[in-house]
Amino acid sequence: MARPSQNPNDTSKATKKPNETPLAKQYNQIKARYPGALLLFRVGDFYETFGEDAVRAAKILGITLTRRNNGTADDHLAGFPHHSLDTYLPRLVRAGERVAICDQLEDPATAKGIVKRGVTELVTPGVSYNDNVLDTKQNNYLASISFSSFSTEIIGIAFLDISTGEFLCSQGNAAYIEKLLQSFSPSEVLFCKKNRQEFTALFGDKFNTFGIDDWAFTRDFTYPLLTNHFKTNSLKGFGIESLAEGIIAAGVILHYLAETEHKEVSHISRINRLEEEKYVWLDRFTIRNLELVAPQQEGGISLIQILDQTTTPMGARLLRKWLVLPLKEKALIQERLETVSFFKENTELREAIEQQLKPIGDLERLISKVAVRRINPRELATLKRALSRIEPIRELLLNSVHSENKTATAQVANVKMLRKYADQLNPCQFLLDKIESELRDESLPIVTNQGGMIKAGVDDELDRLLGIAHTGKDFLLQLQNREIERTGITSLKVSFNKVFGYYLEVTNAHKDKVPNDWIRKQTLVNAERYITPELKEYEETILGAEDKIAVIEFRIFNELVNVANDYVHQIQQNAKIIAVLDVLTNFAKIAEKNNYAKPQVSDGKELEIKDGRHPVIEQQLPLGEIYVPNDLYLDDATQQIIIITGPNMAGKSALLRQTALIVLMAQIGCFVPASEAKIGIVDKVFTRVGASDNLSKGESTFMVEMTETASILNNLSDRSLVLMDEIGRGTSTYDGVSIAWAIAEHLHNHSNYRPKTLFATHYHELNELANDFPRIKNFNVSVKEINGKVIFMRKLKEGGSEHSFGIHVAQLAGIPQPVVYRASEILVELEKNRSKEQHRQTIREMPKQNFQMSIFGGESNPKFEKIQNLLKHLDINTMSPIEALLKLNEVKKVLE
Repeated sequence: MARPSQNPNDTSKATKKPNETPLAKQYNQIKARYPGALLLFRVGDFYETFGEDAVRAAKILGITLTRRNNGTADDHLAGFPHHSLDTYLPRLVRAGERVAICDQLEDPATAKGIVKRGVTELVTPGVSYNDNVLDTKQNNYLASISFSSFSTEIIGIAFLDISTGEFLCSQGNAAYIEKLLQSFSPSEVLFCKKNRQEFTALFGDKFNTFGIDDWAFTRDFTYPLLTNHFKTNSLKGFGIESLAEGIIAAGVILHYLAETEHKEVSHISRINRLEEEKYVWLDRFTIRNLELVAPQQEGGISLIQILDQTTTPMGARLLRKWLVLPLKEKALIQERLETVSFFKENTELREAIEQQLKPIGDLERLISKVAVRRINPRELATLKRALSRIEPIRELLLNSVHSENKTATAQVANVKMLRKYADQLNPCQFLLDKIESELRDESLPIVTNQGGMIKAGVDDELDRLLGIAHTGKDFLLQLQNREIERTGITSLKVSFNKVFGYYLEVTNAHKDKVPNDWIRKQTLVNAERYITPELKEYEETILGAEDKIAVIEFRIFNELVNVANDYVHQIQQNAKIIAVLDVLTNFAKIAEKNNYAKPQVSDGKELEIKDGRHPVIEQQLPLGEIYVPNDLYLDDATQQIIIITGPNMAGKSALLRQTALIVLMAQIGCFVPASEAKIGIVDKVFTRVGASDNLSKGESTFMVEMTETASILNNLSDRSLVLMDEIGRGTSTYDGVSIAWAIAEHLHNHSNYRPKTLFATHYHELNELANDFPRIKNFNVSVKEINGKVIFMRKLKEGGSEHSFGIHVAQLAGIPQPVVYRASEILVELEKNRSKEQHRQTIREMPKQNFQMSIFGGESNPKFEKIQNLLKHLDINTMSPIEALLKLNEVKKVLE
């Protein structure tokens, strides 16, 4: 489409001033109010960008960049047709741009002087309703960070998805906030301008950010914003009253919405507290290493891609949230597992519910569009279709409750759960009936100002006008036939265009037959166009009717939207229940399809897995190849730490990952890839699996490894699950063995906790730990060597491994044969000369830190019990130095 030349300095109606015309002045004034935003300035049928905005827009959108006549550097110009906004806007937002949309606020044809313009919306990466910007399977969160001026340990955080109305709030230390940022992956993060350096130091530069002035980050400003919005006297009812920094972060989000011209936000009806103590701790390394929601390698597959076969967008978003926030409370986990079990056993019910879920679509975002008055006729019809499925789903649940109650083996928990879901669903029957009776079923327009939306019988005046409009074709045909008969012009036709309206067209061959009462309107090369008084009168009638039809239909449609707005909260509740049902039926379907078993979850500290499998790897195996399952047992009393040895490619890393994934799947309420699983609830999962350099920050593989390990050792608990793979391999052999050894000892001897640990290593020297530490056991991933070739059995068996088979793995990887042969020769010589037995003897004789274990680990020993009693009754605050020395001497004598 050719674009006419648009110049903000051009105006035929305004008096020109030196250097700045009224249009340019208008543009500059609007631009000044939105610093940092890319301004789309509506001029005629185009959205224009100017100066640096034009340079950025042209680069991102691939559109032509031109210059105005004076050709200065600041006079760049780029634009696109206004009807292409939905095509170009998403590309700008995804590129991280904040886009201010400046529209014409009056009709240019009737405007006196320059057309009034104003920003109608400021779209940012974190604030958008545009379906082309949003990902249906992911929330689009705007986050806000508030740094405390009183404590460096406390940081507030809030998340809002304006497209769904979900509003969350929390606070904690930097590690917790970083974990939440990684889990929720906000599209945009707000922070105080004065904390820019602090924010970057803690959280890096991987987010789209926007700095806000420090005056907004105060309780006096933000607390009233929240209470006024929710129409409450306090925030106690939301459970966030004590979260000083969290409240500030949440209030700043509401402030930002107002600043970005988002005033209709009634669908944000509550704010929920993110309670750290309710969910399993997954640090950023663990979420990345386990590939829960995103693969580490391009083309890889994450766990969510295996688990997500949900039917609705709400279900997909909820599953993602569950996956990064696994539960710690047994009752809630059990509730989900029982419901999944019920749906797995009742296939017909599950499939019937899934059939009802399919037409529902994105009910959550649809009702948000109602609240902000951005819903179009087709979307309102989709809302009607979604609501029509609520009552059938409710009846399916209630019928299953009644049938369960009749059986002798009825599961009380299932009956309660299904009844709870059914009771929380609201069919919104009045709204459904009203939309059904007033909105057309087919051929609905996308826009609301052109008519064609409302059924007959809703409004008498509308029906009368529609009658006039619909009989127009018959009138025109009658007029055409009558004039042909009167004039003898057989080729005569009645036509319409926007310039001349209705007209009669006569070819030149017949123009001598034109009656005197016809009025010539236009001359063409081969024809003449005429109008008649009768045709002109009809035109005024029909066009007037069409304008009135559009006005009446627009009014009725808005009344429908207003009625729907009264049901926002009920429909949001429906969407939440639908999402839960979608996820739980999805879990049941996945369990049946992939042969998953129901885990037994307990408050104990045992972890026992029979025939465990990796949920992602097993789905990627070639056809006919079966994943080799493995058993695993860990507890805090007899087998706390397992040292796993074996060659590369034998399956050590897969075993570590699958153990964590099975635990997390169980604690989100999903069945697990095993024949049996007994899982004592885990409160923290730490992984040190894989390694990657962070060269841009000057961090080597080893530095990254040690940073992740430090995070583990500094955050342990008595219910932690720790997975460590090849600790120390990034440095020299002796350094690596020493570090790995010390870490294993620390995990065993920790004064307060006994975290369950899988420790995969190439350092066979660590097998000696099992001789001195009672809760450390050796296992290996078995291989067979046949005729000089290695066969990976991928089976975990008790006992340590003596051979790494590194050269065999190199051969399998395609290392040239001469290099492999030479490596084998060198290995033989090294093993011959390194005095292997002497090396082992050194390790055996090395001092072990198992004395501390005996004192603080609670081992049964009369001497230690006596020492404990001596120390327990000491009052250190009142002891003199001499008394302390005497007491120490007493302890020494007991040991002797």
